[in-house]
Amino acid sequence: MRLQQIQRTCMGRNWRRTGRNKVTAAATTTTTRGVPKGDRSTQDAARRAEEGIQLVQELAEITLQTGPKGFRRTVQVAQATLELASELAAERKFSAPEALRRLFEKLGATYIKLGQFIASSPTLFPEEYVLEFQKCLDKTTPVPFPIMEKILRQELGKPIEEVFSSIEKQPLASASVAQVYGARLKGSEKDVVIKLLKPGVEDVLSTDLNFLYGSSRVLEFLNPELSRTSFSAIIGDIRKSMMEEVDFRMEARNIQEFTAFLERSEIEDAVAPFVYQAYTTKRMLVMERFFGVPLTDLEAIKEVSPNPEATLITALNTWFASVLLSDSFHADVHAGNLFVLRNGKVGFIDFGIVGRISPSIWSAVQGFLQSVSTEDYRSMAQSLVQMGATGDSVDLDAFTKDLGDLFEGLNRLDSDLVVQSRRSSSGATTVSAGLVVDDEQVNRLVLDIVRLGDAYGLKFPREFGVLLKQLLYFDRYVRLLAPEMEMMRDDRVRFVPSDATSTVIDV
Repeated sequence: MRLQQIQRTCMGRNWRRTGRNKVTAAATTTTTRGVPKGDRSTQDAARRAEEGIQLVQELAEITLQTGPKGFRRTVQVAQATLELASELAAERKFSAPEALRRLFEKLGATYIKLGQFIASSPTLFPEEYVLEFQKCLDKTTPVPFPIMEKILRQELGKPIEEVFSSIEKQPLASASVAQVYGARLKGSEKDVVIKLLKPGVEDVLSTDLNFLYGSSRVLEFLNPELSRTSFSAIIGDIRKSMMEEVDFRMEARNIQEFTAFLERSEIEDAVAPFVYQAYTTKRMLVMERFFGVPLTDLEAIKEVSPNPEATLITALNTWFASVLLSDSFHADVHAGNLFVLRNGKVGFIDFGIVGRISPSIWSAVQGFLQSVSTEDYRSMAQSLVQMGATGDSVDLDAFTKDLGDLFEGLNRLDSDLVVQSRRSSSGATTVSAGLVVDDEQVNRLVLDIVRLGDAYGLKFPREFGVLLKQLLYFDRYVRLLAPEMEMMRDDRVRFVPSDATSTVIDV
């Protein structure tokens, strides 16, 4: 179930306070009109008893799933909390967001991923927490190769030498949940990458997320007012997405869906890695290795692409088309996940994080983007109202003015392009340009828009923040590779593929 749907389900009860802090439900009030007060009290008690029974059953299932691992993890959490408390007592000066971020980092994989979710969800969490959790980097000390080698042998179910002729023992990347190694297949000698889940990660994730979800359900039961925040629904959505991210069969499926979309759309200048299904399990993913350069290295791109601007347009059109025509779209298009390959094609990698969006939300986002390019702030305000889940009236004139002030200030801040000159030993001078994509600045813009929306009674769906962040990445790529191009006005950039025109719905 998508987050929006979950939120609507939870919000449907419409909890409110009446009288002397007595909690009632709007749904109960409307269905019991004219019923004597004593009968209403009886019905409320019966309803609460039924909810309590359902909660106990749910907690029992969670406890069974967790088992003895829960006790061990509780001890680890207590130790980490006491250690941090000692550090903070000595420092004396710290903020609540900083303390929580440091605790998350001590608690490991689950909480680091949760911190990244907070950092990338400015529509759901307070600004000070979103900015602080930018520091929750997904980089950890690599697990020694002999330990990861044991996992590889277990997942293969046969000697490693029968499948791979060589494996690089130094990982290409090490994150909180997985490590990636370069390798070659035996026989074909094709270059591949092996993505392996770190030992114990799945158990820790399952235990932690079950605990967080169970706690949120208990809190909502004890204080029904919290149901209005959809807290347990958000935790449930996080739990589902994180468990999918550590199941590499899901990532393999995402890659295959994207590849199928490319084939259906007859897009030949963009690719995703080929997945070797025979060697892909829940804890292991083997796929084609891409050799290329990041989309932010201008000079390197010129060596593999005769027309960097055309390469960028290919990346833009491919991604825009995938938003509506694919089952899911790539939801993390930073430079490390977009490559220009040696044959000039654009390579999309790392499909652990994907997004899905309704045509109506995308229609509103299109209007927003077009209004940005024309600096039509009233149209921008109308587009934001269109995607906002609210029935409140909005002062469009005031909203328009505030948006204009926000974007004019932003235009004065941009200075991301870095140009460097180097002198070689032969005396020749080379000039290279690179782009520093500042995640904090990207998130600050999203936060400013969300904060402005909140001031006018708008509540944006999470998909808006996810989409806008990807679009801001592309905006910075345009400034490097095609500084004269106006992305929103260029006829070569197709926000809506011709196949999808009929699916766009205005609301």
